[in-house]
Amino acid sequence: MKHLTVNLPGRAYEIEIGRGLLSQAGARCRTVLPRAQRLFVVSDSNVAPLYLKQTADSLEAAGFQVGGGIVPAGENSKSAGQLSSLWEDMMKFGLTRTDAVVALGGGVVGDLAGFAAATALRGVDFVQIPTTLLAQVDSSVGGKVAIDLRAGKNLAGAFWQPKLVLMDPDVLSTLPEDNFSDGMAEVIKYGCILDRQFFDFLAARPNRERIMGDIEHVLYTCCDLKRRTVVEDERDTGVRMLLNFGHTLGHAYELAGGYERWTHGQAVAAGMVKAVELGLCLGITQDRWIATSLSAQLACFGLPLSIPCTGAEYAAAVGLDKKSAGQDISLILLEELGRAVIHRMDKRALLAMLN
Repeated sequence: MKHLTVNLPGRAYEIEIGRGLLSQAGARCRTVLPRAQRLFVVSDSNVAPLYLKQTADSLEAAGFQVGGGIVPAGENSKSAGQLSSLWEDMMKFGLTRTDAVVALGGGVVGDLAGFAAATALRGVDFVQIPTTLLAQVDSSVGGKVAIDLRAGKNLAGAFWQPKLVLMDPDVLSTLPEDNFSDGMAEVIKYGCILDRQFFDFLAARPNRERIMGDIEHVLYTCCDLKRRTVVEDERDTGVRMLLNFGHTLGHAYELAGGYERWTHGQAVAAGMVKAVELGLCLGITQDRWIATSLSAQLACFGLPLSIPCTGAEYAAAVGLDKKSAGQDISLILLEELGRAVIHRMDKRALLAMLN
């Protein structure tokens, strides 16, 4: 088993990575939640049939009373309506301030359950048990929890750190191919922005089988890079913004597809390619080979290199981007592979380059 500590003052927690850990969920939760009697488990309609019983059995064996809610799989569940339903179900279950919420699923479940935990009873503990590659390498770590609004993604949320992140690589065996590729977009992102050696490591493993052969190392490296960034900048006002490489434009592509045609990973992949193009145009990215190398890696996992997007959709996404400040926006660009920078520019100038 591999361990990492997210060492935030007063809110430190462990990330545990190991095959078979799902069957130990109860014992691990009991260690970090010694006073809890009830655990409210949130899962979705895809994950629950596969892993909810195994998880619940382990939690009950550790002495917890287990309840919960199953939401429909998909981005549409990150809504105010689903959040309100979870609150009501938590109260019916008898959740108290010393109890906790468990998120069993991908990024949607983690964001929704985490926000419910952050706001129910003015905040209860929660545990992340991510079951997708994207959630394991990215969204389960760092404490960003949120729901979507009609205006855009993740526009209502909080910073609420989990008590534990428990990831079992074995659950990835049931992950559909497109979901695995989704996660690889975020995996490749880490190599682009923070670790050239890791980028090269991934380039030497251009398919799912070879990535899974080294999956513990992949998970550990991504989580370690994010952990260090979060400890330095928990509230996303400085260096943590680097983790949004590809996301500003990616959110425009998600919007262009009505949050249904393009997945988050697909949109981020195209957003990273576009960001490299912008970096080259602005003279910040010096080496054109970066675009070729990034595109080749993304293509290995069937990820799109471009997505059609109108000027209005770009403008909407840029206007709502959380890295905005007045008329400026912080765009994440690459100086070189493994080194990203925050480039502040006028929104109108950015939109002019995109149109």
